[in-house]
Amino acid sequence: MTTLAPPPAPAREDGSRHRAAPPSRSDLARRLFTGAPEDPRWARPALWAILVLATALYAWNLSSITGNSFYDAAVYSGTKSWKAFFFGALDAGSFITVDKPPFALWVMGLSARVFGYGTWQLMLPMVAVGVGSVALLYRLVKRDFGPVAATIAALTLTLTPITVAITRDTNPDPVLVFLMLLGAAALLKAVRTGRTMPLVWSGVAIGFAFNTKMMQAYVVLPAFFLVYLWAAKGSLGRRIRNLAVGTVALVASSAWWMVVVDLIPASSRPYIGGSTDNTVWDLVIGYNGFGRIFGASSSVGSAGNGASFGGEAGLYRMFNEIMGGQISWLIPFATIALVAGLVLRGRAPRTDARRAALMLWGGWFVLHYLTFALAEGTFHPYYVTAMAPGIAALAGAGGVTLYKAFREGSAAVGVPPLERSREWGRVWVLPSAIAVSTVWAVVLLQRVSDSGTLYTVAEAVVAAAGTLSVAGLLIGRFTKRHRLMGVAALAAVVALLAGPAAYSVSAATSSTNGTNPTAGPSTGGGMGGMGGGQRPSGAGGPGGTGSRSTGQPPTGSGSSSTGESGTTESGTTESDSTESQAGGGGGGMGGGTQVSSAMITYLKKHQDGATWLVAVATDQTASSIILESGQPVISMGGWSGSDDAMTLAKLKSLVKSGKLHYIVIGDSGQGSSNSEISTWVKKNGTAVSDYSGLYRLDASDVG
Repeated sequence: MTTLAPPPAPAREDGSRHRAAPPSRSDLARRLFTGAPEDPRWARPALWAILVLATALYAWNLSSITGNSFYDAAVYSGTKSWKAFFFGALDAGSFITVDKPPFALWVMGLSARVFGYGTWQLMLPMVAVGVGSVALLYRLVKRDFGPVAATIAALTLTLTPITVAITRDTNPDPVLVFLMLLGAAALLKAVRTGRTMPLVWSGVAIGFAFNTKMMQAYVVLPAFFLVYLWAAKGSLGRRIRNLAVGTVALVASSAWWMVVVDLIPASSRPYIGGSTDNTVWDLVIGYNGFGRIFGASSSVGSAGNGASFGGEAGLYRMFNEIMGGQISWLIPFATIALVAGLVLRGRAPRTDARRAALMLWGGWFVLHYLTFALAEGTFHPYYVTAMAPGIAALAGAGGVTLYKAFREGSAAVGVPPLERSREWGRVWVLPSAIAVSTVWAVVLLQRVSDSGTLYTVAEAVVAAAGTLSVAGLLIGRFTKRHRLMGVAALAAVVALLAGPAAYSVSAATSSTNGTNPTAGPSTGGGMGGMGGGQRPSGAGGPGGTGSRSTGQPPTGSGSSSTGESGTTESGTTESDSTESQAGGGGGGMGGGTQVSSAMITYLKKHQDGATWLVAVATDQTASSIILESGQPVISMGGWSGSDDAMTLAKLKSLVKSGKLHYIVIGDSGQGSSNSEISTWVKKNGTAVSDYSGLYRLDASDVG
């Protein structure tokens, strides 16, 4: 029978238990490769094989990884200015910040400062935290459910398609997931021990996750609070007191950067991108808070704008043609395993560690599912990578729990009828869960059956392995052939993971969309359905228009790293044309105007000592120019072009002081501030005839 937890400490002759002597350094080094003495011999080699697989998937063909030019530009700017580094500014001149807190930028920025700016330097931390998340989940599941469950959980997380896609990118989500798992590890330790400090460290970890992606880090908090309040050791009063202390740590570690930034005078720091009033607090509760849920915030449009990336909001969203292949493969199995696992632990003591773990991972999964499925604001498919650890943990822990119940189910003579029906019920849960998940995997693969041999083969493998698994389990159970049941259980793992594996291989071996990365082939359904490295035209996200980032040093940046020129989606080289389009609500400040490489060359030649090379409408345009030119560029309107970062008074001040000479103005105009700037520039500036929409401004032009 599979060991689900480490054995208790050996007992002395008097019945008391004693602690074993702490292992020596040589023992610890040996255990790194062989595992704990009580583990089966295969366990640690299997873990290392999974970690190698994760590393290969996340880092394969590193030169093809484009990254998100929005965040890449901010990281580059942070390598040129510690001020830009601290604030998470898009440009080295620190005119405006990105629309997220800067912790993930700090992680990548430190790597770039140490090793130089380039693709692998930015990707190194992402690959590290991605592999670290797999290892951490393994450890957490193993502690309560044993090495078999931990191995399944780690392999499931490794092969989650959207996790592979987003870890091969420079979006902050892999860092977010790793920090949330650190918080879960500390919380489970606090539950087991009843001590306060692990709970404090859990709050600190989630606080750093907040400073990575704000309110998304808090999705798991209801589960954290409930699990500790219900299952931790100690009296109710002690548990409440410890939660209060942990909450203080959570608030302090979450709010410190926000408080510091908001206390600094606006004239001494960048404008807070995405906010309506130039404060981080507004960014927290608006654009990155309730706006994501209810579809309206400071600078985002209606709910429909966000829904287009991942399909229409609703409980079915995770199963639609856009999202299904990214995350839904094991949702049926995880759901059944969660319900059955909690039922099986129903009579356990309040402090039962396994039930607490099931509550945690179940809460993690359910809270994320409901949040992402029902969100009416801006929603990208890659957000759901945060749900993957919950699904993976339930697949491993729940799967082993169901298998154990399946083997122990009995209809022996003399068992009371009610108890006999319960035992027969146990027999059918595992085969049913495998059958339902197999059918769903076949449906997902049939959606893309014309996309290549890989998916056709995967469909055949899933159908065959799933059928053999269900049949083998039932035959083995009723004929008492335990070895056959074991083989059938392995076939179930193949059936449930073959589909995700096909999508993951596709994500690792094809160029990804740095703005909206997804795995597998395109399944239609709007911008969110673009897979296999396709970039949607006019995508409404950071870097959604214009050239993609190659992660290589900008021309003339002085970085010691070198690399090949990237290729734009239209097939032209980066060195030929940036094709950065200032669209997306740019108002009169550059909307619809392209900034070519020739224009950038002209701007650098005539910069004349200005701090900023040029001012443009949006972050998308500015980030592309920053990465090509290596110079600070002003984004006047932030991500969507509707931020009030630039005013006419501020523009006049920058021009008068010689910090800015050039501005790109489009033909369209909306909004009083944008129209005012556009009108003034066209009246007082000098149009550069060779480049439509480009104007030169000098101190003499300011009245």
